[in-house]
Amino acid sequence: MLLATRYFKTLIILKSQDEIKRIAEACRIVAEALDGVREMVSPGISTRELDSFAESFIRSKKARPAFKGYRGYPASLCTSINEQVVHGIPSLTRVKEGDIISLDVGVHYRGFYGDAAVTLPVGRVSEKARRLLTVTEESLYSGLKKAVVDNRLSDISCAIQGHVEAAGFSVVRSFVGHGIGRELHEEPQVPNYGRPGEGVVLMGGMTLAIEPMVNAGGWEVDVLEDGWTAVTKDRSLSAHFEHTVAITAEGPKTLTKL
Repeated sequence: MLLATRYFKTLIILKSQDEIKRIAEACRIVAEALDGVREMVSPGISTRELDSFAESFIRSKKARPAFKGYRGYPASLCTSINEQVVHGIPSLTRVKEGDIISLDVGVHYRGFYGDAAVTLPVGRVSEKARRLLTVTEESLYSGLKKAVVDNRLSDISCAIQGHVEAAGFSVVRSFVGHGIGRELHEEPQVPNYGRPGEGVVLMGGMTLAIEPMVNAGGWEVDVLEDGWTAVTKDRSLSAHFEHTVAITAEGPKTLTKL
């Protein structure tokens, strides 16, 4: 995800069919890595163990963890627990029964990037936590359905916000989704809020990382002293789901889905 700013200074880069196939190759490694980490999540496991697995798996595919070293980030996986929104740094912290944990992973493979995230329950969680996860994932798919040629960028944003707020939750505004391709973060930014019918016209060949970040309480966030970990200002729970999608004449193609 990207810290929200007004504009990028580069143009939107449309990808050829061959380039989309190569992005899809990176995205498949992302999806497989997340699938493997998902199976490991259980009470007592440390976030560093999850990170170690993800990095080993990615490198076994002759790929590179996209996050490690990016602007100084120290790990291959972002592991954000409970009130942590995004960018949680793996450590010796062990998850416990009732936690929720967001896992965000990026891969660089043969010149192209893939990026995806999922939030998982650790054992049995509260009904509110489970509902937050469900609504956040549903909002992602609400946004993906709007990623079609000739729609506007904010149609994606509005669909996400509408679904989230109808459920009584809030969308984070300090961090947004983004274009993706030869760079991890490309234009355009993809906010998770906004009015419909605004922003750039969606065109075939655009590749986007769409990623609602949803709080059980207010939308405001703080960044902790480590300079990375974002938490909800009111310390309410937060969830994060993300897919990389290609916009094509045949409709949206989700690239980070096995």
